[in-house]
Amino acid sequence: MIAKLVEKVNSGAVRVFLVVVGLFWLVPTIGLLLSSLRAPDEMSASGWWKVFEEPSRLTFSSYEKLLENSDITDSILNTVLITVPATVLVVVIGALAGYAFAWMEFPGRDWWFLGVVGLLVVPVQVALIPIAELFGKLGLFGSVFGVILFHTGFGLPFAVFLLRNFFAEIPRELLEAARLDGAGELRLFTRVVLPLGGPAIASLGIFQFLWVWNDMLIALVFTDADSQPITVALQTQVRQFGNNIDVLAPGAFISMVIPLAVFFAFQRQFVSGVMAGAVK
Repeated sequence: MIAKLVEKVNSGAVRVFLVVVGLFWLVPTIGLLLSSLRAPDEMSASGWWKVFEEPSRLTFSSYEKLLENSDITDSILNTVLITVPATVLVVVIGALAGYAFAWMEFPGRDWWFLGVVGLLVVPVQVALIPIAELFGKLGLFGSVFGVILFHTGFGLPFAVFLLRNFFAEIPRELLEAARLDGAGELRLFTRVVLPLGGPAIASLGIFQFLWVWNDMLIALVFTDADSQPITVALQTQVRQFGNNIDVLAPGAFISMVIPLAVFFAFQRQFVSGVMAGAVK
C-alpha cells in the first residue's frame, strides 16, 4: 500500500498539484513580507498585492524602526531563550526516558508508562492556575525559567510516548550484539539507539520547537514585561498603539519566518520520521 502511495505521489499531475497547494499555503507569508516592506501609509491604504504596480517603492524603513523598538527586540531574544532550552530538554529527557521504558527492566515499568500516557489527556488549561500559584511561591512566576519548566513538563509525556514506541521497534538482535561487545547502557544508547532514532527525534524537535515558539497562552499567563516572548509583545503592541502596522508587520513576519526556516531546514528528517512510523 505504501509503495502504491509513493508511486502515485511521484506522478507528474500529483506533483504539480502539491506545488500549487504549497504556493497557496505560502501566500499569507509572502503577503506579510511584502506588507512589511511597504510604507505605513501605503499599507493602510491598499492591499499588499499593489506592490507589483510600483515595486521600486519597497523599503526597509519598517525593519529599521522595529530594531529601534526595544520591546520587540528583547521579546525576540526572550523567545529564543525560552524555545531552545524547552526543545532541547524535552528531546534529551524524552529520549532517555523512551529508551528506559523500551529496553530497560525496572519495577512497575509498564504502570509508569501508563501514567505517562495518561498525562497526554491533561489539557494545559487545567494546570494554569495551580502551577501559577506554585511558581508564585517558588519565585518563578514571571521568569523565563518558569516558562521553560512549564513547556518542558507538558512536552515530556508526548515525547516519551513517541520515542518509546519508536525505540521499541529497534531489532533486539542489534542491542544484544552491542551488549556482547561490552557496550553498557549509556554507550548502547548513544551509539546504537540515537542514530537509529534520529528521524523520530528530529520530528519531535520540530514539533516541540513550533509549539513553544508559537505559544501565546502560557507566555501570556506566566511572563511579565521583562520576559515576554514575541507573541505576547506583538499582542501588547496592538493593544497599546492600535494601528502601528509599521512595527507589527515586520515583527509578525520575523515571528513567522523563523519557524518556517526551521521546518524547511529539517523537513527531510521530519518526513523520514513520519514515513518510518507509518511503515512500522
